[in-house]
Order: sequence, then C-alpha cells, then structure tokens
Amino acid sequence: MREVLTFILAGGKGERLHPLTRDRAKPAVPFGGIYRIVDFTLSNCINSGLRRIFVLIQYKSFSLQKHILSGWDIVSTQLGEFIDVIPPQQRIGDDWYKGTADAIYQNIYAIQDCDPKLVLILAGDHIYKMDYRKMIEQHQSMDADMTVACVEAPRETAVGFGVVEVDKKWRVCGFQEKPREPKTIPGDPSKIVASMGIYLFNKEVLFEELGIDAKLNSGHDFGKDIIPQMISKKRKVYAYNFVDENNKSKYWRDIGTRDAYYQANMDLVKPDSAITLYDKSWPVRTFHEQYPPIKIVNGDSETNQGVVLDSLVGGGCVIIGAKVTKSVLSSNVRIEEGAVVSESILMESVVVGKNAKIKNAIIDKEVTIPPYAEVGFDLELDKKRFDVTTSGIVMVAKKTSL
Repeated sequence: MREVLTFILAGGKGERLHPLTRDRAKPAVPFGGIYRIVDFTLSNCINSGLRRIFVLIQYKSFSLQKHILSGWDIVSTQLGEFIDVIPPQQRIGDDWYKGTADAIYQNIYAIQDCDPKLVLILAGDHIYKMDYRKMIEQHQSMDADMTVACVEAPRETAVGFGVVEVDKKWRVCGFQEKPREPKTIPGDPSKIVASMGIYLFNKEVLFEELGIDAKLNSGHDFGKDIIPQMISKKRKVYAYNFVDENNKSKYWRDIGTRDAYYQANMDLVKPDSAITLYDKSWPVRTFHEQYPPIKIVNGDSETNQGVVLDSLVGGGCVIIGAKVTKSVLSSNVRIEEGAVVSESILMESVVVGKNAKIKNAIIDKEVTIPPYAEVGFDLELDKKRFDVTTSGIVMVAKKTSL
C-alpha cells in the first residue's frame, strides 16, 4: 500500500448539523459515545494498510486537529508513514478551498513530494466500514484511470445522492446530482448506484484532470465536474460496488443532516444493528481519555433503581437511581436520582438533574439539565428554547444554560 497516497477531506462546515457544528468541523462531531465521526474513515485506512494519509482541514478545525494529534499518533515516521493535518495554505492563489477537486489541486505539491502511483480521496464525515484494498485491486485489474466507490440504494432515495450511471460492466457513463428521474442499475429499475464520495486516481490522470478543471468556471467538484469531464474524453472510469466489512447488509451513512446523525447513533443501540463496534477484526479506533469505570447504583428511594437498557455508555459515567433506555452517553455524564433518559444522545460532561426527563434529544457537551426539567416532551416550548429537527429531535447546544 506504499504506492497509495490518501487524502481525507475534513474541512466542511456542516451547516445542516447546526448547532453541533457551531464550534467544530463536522468530522470532529462526537459520535457513538466515545468516537468522532472522522474516526471511522481513519480506522478504515489503518485497517486497510494505508499509512500515508493527509487530512485536509479548513472550517473551525481546532478540536479536529487536537483530536487527530492526540489520538492518531500511531504510525511510524521511521518507516515513511504519517497522518498529517494540512490547513489551507493558499499556495496557488488567495482562495480557500472552493470544492473537493480544488482542495486536492491546492495541495498538489504534497502529491508531487510523496510521488505515489495512486491517490485515494475520502470524505471525513461518513459512517461505514470498508477495506479500500478491494477497491484498489479492482482499479488495477480494470486498468482504470479513475474508480469511484458506490453503494446500491433504492430508486426513491436518488434526490439525496449523486447518482452514477453505469453500464453492465459497471463502467461509468454518466453522473447526476440529486436527480428526480435517476438512471437505474442495468437490469434492476428499482435501484440506483449512489456515489460514496470516494475516488481513486492514477496520479498522472489526476494531475491532468485537476489542471484542466482549475482553468474552468466550474464548481470544482469530483462528482459534478471531474467525472463528466473524464467521461467526455472516454477516460476509463469505473464504479466499485461497496463491500461492507461487517459481513452484514451494506451500511453507509452520510450523516450530513441532524436527523441522519441522530438515526445513525440510534442504529448503534439496536440489538441487531447493521453496523457493529465490537468486531475485533475491524476495530474502530479513537483517542481515549482516562476515566474511571462506569458506575450504576440505586438511589435513596427503593423505587429509584439504576437501570440502563439498550444503550451505549462511555467511561466515567455515573447513573444514580435513574433509568436510561435506547440512548448513547458519552464519557463523564452524570444522571441523578429519579431522572429518565430515553432515545437520546448525551455528550461529554452532561449533567441531568434529579427527576429530570429527556427523550428524543441531542444534548451537546457541558450542559446541565436542572432538576425536574423536561426536554422533548413539549415541542412547542422546546422550539422557543432550542433547535428542533423536522422529525422532532430536540437539539441543545454546547454549554447551554437552561
């Protein structure tokens, strides 16, 4: 894998995830109790044997940069391995990154310096497990100029994806951005081929295509601009059909919206979850702070038992005579006697006061819910105090005072 150089695009604003992205980039948003979103892409890289990685950052990147420097110092520089963070440097002009393709073009010097044969470009804000070696093997066996990773999806979901048009051999012959009338899989009109935002290039081809795109008045996007540009020149562009390393149904989530983020967290607490965090053959890594063990105890009243069901609970949490169901708790959460938390996400250092009730909510870091307070039970009241998603999930921003 030394012939492959990997870029992770991690500079997106994530405006549709507000207020979770008010103070941090989308890939730095906590997920699954102890992780950050970017940990899934980075783990895929390490598990795939890819150890030459550049992470391109831009928007509110402090916490993301701190997380990577603290938790991902796991490669050997003596062996030519690295996970390096690159902020925008305006080497080519005065602009910040104007699109996915422009982000790579502005860092073309880094590719020249590493001199790889192949360049793999990944998004830092998706949840999935994928062995990139299989995609690389297909790319080389097909003698492709570019390969785009794709996942099959129901036709009716096309308006949420970039749709790749393929022939029977999965050679790419078109691209549609969120179409209402999408091209479907040959022989199966019920499904589409959705782009995963994962692109593999031969280095020389990438240089040539980026150079052409940089001179055009385009969106400088790999899907909307580079792929059609290559197809028009009869370049060999192929789609790779995603293989899930869980050996279950294919699980890939673009958690760019608040409801999608909430649902992906709730997927983790299901008994038959389509994505698992407990597969030792494909571990998801992260930075672990030092916390004491989880403590669950009964309250002073005999009726207030400490109960946790169908939930994920991070280290250092203390649950005193409270009930937690179908929820994700990050580290250092404290829930006092008589409180009830259900179908919710509580991030680090949240405190839930005595007899408080929370349901269908996302509570960001360092929020204290007062005793007897209710969140998620009266949406009209919640809308006056917090953000509420279209599906009725209450969003309480970081360090909010109630």
